[in-house]
Amino acid sequence: MTLSWTQIARLGLVQLCLGAVVVLTTSTLNRLMSVELALPAMLSGGLVALHSFVQISRPSWGFWSDAQGNRTRFIIGGMGVLSFGAALASLMVALGAAGQGWGLAVSVLAYVLIGLGAGASGTSLLALLASGCAPQRRAAAATITWLMMIFGIAVTSGVIGALLDPYSGQRLMVIVAVVTLGAVGLTAAAVHGIEARVIPARLPEDTPLRQGLAEVWSEPRTRTFTLFIFLSMTAFFLQELILEPYAGLVFAFTPGQSTSLSGAQHGGMFVGMLAVGIAVSGLRLGTLKLWVTAGCLGSALSLAAIAALGQTQLGLLTPAVTVLGVFNGMFAIASIGAMMQLAGQGRSGREGTRMGVWGASQAIAQGLGGFAGAALVDLLRLSGDTADAFGLVFALEAGLFLAAGLMAWRIIDGGRLRPAASLVPGE
Repeated sequence: MTLSWTQIARLGLVQLCLGAVVVLTTSTLNRLMSVELALPAMLSGGLVALHSFVQISRPSWGFWSDAQGNRTRFIIGGMGVLSFGAALASLMVALGAAGQGWGLAVSVLAYVLIGLGAGASGTSLLALLASGCAPQRRAAAATITWLMMIFGIAVTSGVIGALLDPYSGQRLMVIVAVVTLGAVGLTAAAVHGIEARVIPARLPEDTPLRQGLAEVWSEPRTRTFTLFIFLSMTAFFLQELILEPYAGLVFAFTPGQSTSLSGAQHGGMFVGMLAVGIAVSGLRLGTLKLWVTAGCLGSALSLAAIAALGQTQLGLLTPAVTVLGVFNGMFAIASIGAMMQLAGQGRSGREGTRMGVWGASQAIAQGLGGFAGAALVDLLRLSGDTADAFGLVFALEAGLFLAAGLMAWRIIDGGRLRPAASLVPGE
């Protein structure tokens, strides 16, 4: 049996919960630490980066869900750990202790738990989708689950923002309790019974973790796709922390206009994701290879245009960022679809481990990309014009996307990944 559309939508609710809890820690608490507690932005940024780097543990979670033959346990358990970490981090903010002594130590522990929980739950969920989806439904499944995650992020941000005024620590903890307990409860209800009906029961394995990871890493297609994920996701996240400052410093956007610019980008991503899902799974238009490559190359051209606008001062930044969002969405969904397609190729019963390896590559790229983009802009502004500094970073990002697109075109063959030997000239 394979996952029905209803079951895919139920698993999408888990992604919605993941997005809702994670955005609470990366956005709401980040703002409260920086503004209400007047802590250095580096502190809150470091905690957010910590939760990304902790997700290098994703291959381990994927392997254990493969070996034990029970992904449901890891999905629900990971959501519980994530929610506990979010509640603990929120408590430190509510008490005003997040930036000093024992409160800082507890906050570090909380963000480690957030990274571990998100890695365990998210990796096992993707592995369940990859192993349970019919091949022709994988692009649509990726679209459904990611759109629901974005919906969870958007709704949670908006609702929490409205309910937090006027701010108090008690009000924060009531909201956090509702979000986290609701996420665990909804996850348990959404995933209940799906794995038992779709995936044949497997006996637990006694393969050691190191051997299991080595077996998957020895597969040329896994290593090649890991490099592609790292390269493309570094490009994807380079602009994450500099786009709104670029709008404010170079184009004199107000804070409200900058926020609207970010909304336009996410709206474009929503359109791009939806378009690929409908085209591939509904209309049978194009292949994942084509959409991944088009998304990368389109993102590169959009970033080149955004860099050029800073030199010409044309008032077209919002349309250009919207188009960037569309191509980013196309690339993201097609890449996830290809990832789900490729997770089942190679040694059987290792979908979770492969998803974990690729998830770890993405998490490292996210942490490095966001930090590197901001650091490069600061460094270049010391010795040059502000518009030039931002423009050079956007141009670098465009170059990375161009390289990722060319790599995708060479290594993805329809729904399959070419073995590494085929990439060697003359073979």
